[in-house]
Amino acid sequence: MKFYRMAGAAVVVAMVASGALAQSQTPTPPAQKPKAAVEGTMTTKRMGEIIKRLDPKAKAAANAGAWQFHIEEVPVVVVTDAGNNRMRIMIALKQASKMSAEELLRLSQANFDTALDARYAIAKGLLWATFIHPLSELHDKQFIAGIGQTVNAAKSYGTTYSSGLLSFGGGDSRGIIQRELIDKLIKKGQEI
Repeated sequence: MKFYRMAGAAVVVAMVASGALAQSQTPTPPAQKPKAAVEGTMTTKRMGEIIKRLDPKAKAAANAGAWQFHIEEVPVVVVTDAGNNRMRIMIALKQASKMSAEELLRLSQANFDTALDARYAIAKGLLWATFIHPLSELHDKQFIAGIGQTVNAAKSYGTTYSSGLLSFGGGDSRGIIQRELIDKLIKKGQEI
């Protein structure tokens, strides 16, 4: 049984609402004919458009720059801080207090060789699968792949602990299957 079945969303919403995660909105130019996004120029507006393509039922927080949505039934939270040029994708997995020393060691190993750009982290008493990156330097495919990697890290928690991309060291046959999610999301999230 996975903890990520919405347990973390309430924590993040509370953090966003209380101002614990500072938020600001990047100014956007007046509405014009949509242009193709330039790689490496992510904005919170662009991020919201991509998230809506991945999950039309996505919900934006009252504070600009935060969203809750689902990918393959996994609840995902994205929080940005445009003023400090940061973003993070997060999925709550379980109570950190319930983790053994062996499990903590395994997570550290996975952060080195199979989690890759996604990471396992502990904050606010919870274990998270997360992807953290400068906001404006992101490009569309990188953001979408970050979502896919974070979902894969959450789904593979307790087994392969893999983001679904490459693996440093020995092979990881399950990673081949997980790569399919990232490719599917990139196709769905890119403009046609």
